[in-house]
Amino acid sequence: MTPTRVLVLNSGSSSVKYQLIDMADRSRLAVGLAERIGEETSALHHEPLAGGGGKRERHGRLADHDAALEAVAEELAADGMGLDSPELAVIGHRVVHGGLKLTVPTLVDDAVLKEIERLIPVAPLHNPANVTGIRTAQRLRPDLPQVAVFDTAFHSAMPEHAARYAIDVETADAHRVRRYGFHGTSHAYVSRKAAELLGKDPSEVNLIVLHLGNGASASAVRGGRCEDTSMGLTPLEGLVMGTRSGDIDPAVVFHLGRVAGMSMDEVDELLNKRSGLLGLCGDNDMRQIRRRMAEGDAAARLAFDIYIHRLKKYIGAYYAVLGTVDAVVFTAGVGENSAPVREAAVAGLAELGLAVDGELNAAGGKEARLISPSYARVKVAVVPTDEELEIAEQSYALVASR
Repeated sequence: MTPTRVLVLNSGSSSVKYQLIDMADRSRLAVGLAERIGEETSALHHEPLAGGGGKRERHGRLADHDAALEAVAEELAADGMGLDSPELAVIGHRVVHGGLKLTVPTLVDDAVLKEIERLIPVAPLHNPANVTGIRTAQRLRPDLPQVAVFDTAFHSAMPEHAARYAIDVETADAHRVRRYGFHGTSHAYVSRKAAELLGKDPSEVNLIVLHLGNGASASAVRGGRCEDTSMGLTPLEGLVMGTRSGDIDPAVVFHLGRVAGMSMDEVDELLNKRSGLLGLCGDNDMRQIRRRMAEGDAAARLAFDIYIHRLKKYIGAYYAVLGTVDAVVFTAGVGENSAPVREAAVAGLAELGLAVDGELNAAGGKEARLISPSYARVKVAVVPTDEELEIAEQSYALVASR
């Protein structure tokens, strides 16, 4: 029997998200989340999706990622789907930063781990946890292939004129300062599915993909390859996000240091954790912001308007970069579920061939769909993202090709 199951792990600094997927039919067998790792209030939420059984929860301290993954393994084993199962083909890991060397799905060995660790200075919040998750999985199943799939990989195709910052080249190269982009696994999946929705091969279409969640990014995709993306050296650049500022004059950092006496760490926390929608109006949940707007809340309205203004700027900029556009595609939590955001982002862009159909836009659904009227020169689409399936696809394809 050929093993067809892939365990996808997304290890964060204090959490582990996981899905077990059977690539024979792309079905989910189990999903779960271990959260608040290292705290007394740790919890593990586990849901088997095959063979019956309901959601289960564990409460109590998970001291570290080792303990968390061991607990995950126990829950999977209780459902007959443990890590020792002969049906498990590979463990696929989401790794945020692969730099310039790790640009394709990669079998993990010591050299790969060292390179991921070498990139910690440019991904200090993410790569350490990714490494920990890989090492723990290796300990639990040393005989099983481990594959790293990198968030930066899709954007590694960007031309140098899009990837370079206009700073001294020697300084930039010495400290790996360039635009890497993130959410690449989502942008790769969504751009491919959008092409399918249009009935074309990815090589035949130009797309503007808007990944709008608590973190948000845009990409210009030409013929299936990334031409430009909004995030840069870190996920801070670009669109207005839930708690991140997005684009900002870099001199703001110097100004706050001189005038407010803020340290680099304090400015870092401000721009990453206390800015964006949260900083503007005290809420980073678009549903709550819309509710407050309906009640006449001026701060919520301003936050929404700033968010939409930045979106429009990127749509226009990426239209110019691509020259011709086949579709603008919305994805992720806000992009998939907020009809008012989609409507507002496209409003006033009729001269670019963009429009949404009010009825189609308001209709919900979990399937990829067009929300533009038939006459629109440029299609507008909603394509649900599936980063876990993309990681599973890439991991399984790599192992199957060996």
